[in-house]
Parts: sequence; C-alpha cells; structure tokens
Amino acid sequence: MKIPPGFRQQAIQTSLGRMAYYSLDPDNSPELPPNAETLVFIHGLGGGSSAYEWSKVYPAFAPRYRILAPDLIGWGRSEHPQRDYTPDDYITMIGDFLAATCEGPVTVVASSLTAAFAIRAAIAHPERFKSLILTNPTGLSDFGNSYNNTFFAQIVKTPIIDRLFYGLGVATPGGIRSFLEQRQFADPKRIYDEIIDAYLESAQQENADYAALAFVRGDCCFDLARYLPELTVPTAMLWGKKSQFVNFEVGRRLADLNPQAVQAFEVLEDVGLTPHLELPAVTIGIMETFLTKLQGSHADTAETAVS
Repeated sequence: MKIPPGFRQQAIQTSLGRMAYYSLDPDNSPELPPNAETLVFIHGLGGGSSAYEWSKVYPAFAPRYRILAPDLIGWGRSEHPQRDYTPDDYITMIGDFLAATCEGPVTVVASSLTAAFAIRAAIAHPERFKSLILTNPTGLSDFGNSYNNTFFAQIVKTPIIDRLFYGLGVATPGGIRSFLEQRQFADPKRIYDEIIDAYLESAQQENADYAALAFVRGDCCFDLARYLPELTVPTAMLWGKKSQFVNFEVGRRLADLNPQAVQAFEVLEDVGLTPHLELPAVTIGIMETFLTKLQGSHADTAETAVS
C-alpha cells in the first residue's frame, strides 16, 4: 500500500486493536499554518480496501490542513483480529481514532458503508465532528432493500466455501481487478497496476478474510434511513451516478430525510463507488466547494449553540 510522498505511517492502540494511520511527515514537508484544521479521511470496505483509497486526494489538502488517514481495524496495515465484525465495531473504531488523535471537532471524509458508520458516530458524538463530507454513503440495506439477499451475501454464508471464495476469488490479482471493475469503477480503463497492487497487499494480510467476509455476508449492513434524521452535523454528499451497490436516487432519498443537516448533494457523472480513485482531481475540486459551504454552516451552528 503505497504511501504518498511527504507522509508517514504511525499507529495508535484502540479498544479493538492497533490502528495504523498516515499523516504528514514534519521532517519532509512544509510547516502547516498555525491552528490548521484537521481532515480525517476514512476508506470504505471490501476487496482489499485501505487508506490507499484516498491517497490520490488527501495530499492536495496537506498544505492547509492536518491530514489523518487511518486503516480501519481488519484492513490495510492495521491489526486483523479474528472476530465477527458488526456496525458497532466500526462506529467504535471511528470514535476511538478521533478521541486519540484529534482535539476538538474535525471534518471527516468517508466513503460508502464507512460513510454510513461515520453518520452514526456523528449522531452518537456530535462534539467530535465539525462536518462530514461523504461519497456514496449507504448502509446497504436502506429503505428496507437488504443487501443480504444478494448472490454474494448468500454464497459466503456457507462455512469453508466462504474461505475458498475469499482465497481464490478475492485475494488474487484477478479477483481484485474483477472486484474493482464490477463493483467500484464505472470505467475499467481507469484501473492501473498501482491500484491493484495496493488492494492486493491489503487483501493478503493475515486474517484479512475476517473483516472482508463479514462485509460480503452483509453482517455490517443496516438501514441508514432509520438514523439519518437524527444527524445534526453539517454534511455534504457526493454520489457516483454509476455506483453498482446503491443507485444515486437512493442517495437523494437519504439526503431528503434531513435537509437541515445534508446541505449539499452532488451527483458525478461516469463514476462508480469511488470517485476519489476514478477522478481524483474532480473530486478534490468538489470537496473544496463542500468545505467552503460547510465551514459557514458550522460557524452558524456554533453561534446558535452558544446563544
């Protein structure tokens, strides 16, 4: 998993295990402005995911922001405990990471199912969040449309077959490419060797199958529509129009549940689940717009809370 130039790997201990994360290397980078705000980039789940997913985006913000990009427990270079992962595990991970690395509220950038976990973490601990910028946020069972009924979810519920499926169908160069082509990218021509190598390295870590299979089985899915109305943190959503997991129209329905919190919603043409990997430059531009809008919203919210 390639680390961008000027960044370094560090680690913290959480209640679920050691969590690796990536931040600016002060010995090889310009000094940040005083009181620089923090941006935390959190990757999605599936097929060898890791903080690499955001590595084409977060360096662009490094001259102005303190950047943190963790590998979630069970993924990347973090610890891989043998456990049955649940939504509560990931919500706890996010909370533990923010508590250990950040002072005061921060902006969290997250994708897909992890973005849905971030929403629930922000509902539980709004004081830790300044704003949310989310790509394709979904609980994968939204409005009662359960992911658990899909072919992949059903096939990996069978012991032994699940491990064979992972070892032969996921944690191989061909399996990674197939996952990226069929599930993550709208245009396969945008997948290059470095992306495959990064996902493969994460997928082949010892015990990586535990977190990955929990995701594929649907153990971590939930109906985000039940929770989103409770969100109070200023939020912006970016949706890839060709996302294979959840249609962008579902994203609009989710956003409409809470227009007070979800203050920006944009659909990006010709991208899938990870616009930040398919079109990173475009994603950076959209994020800049989101940050400007949400900063004003946070200031207004904070002023209202004080008064």
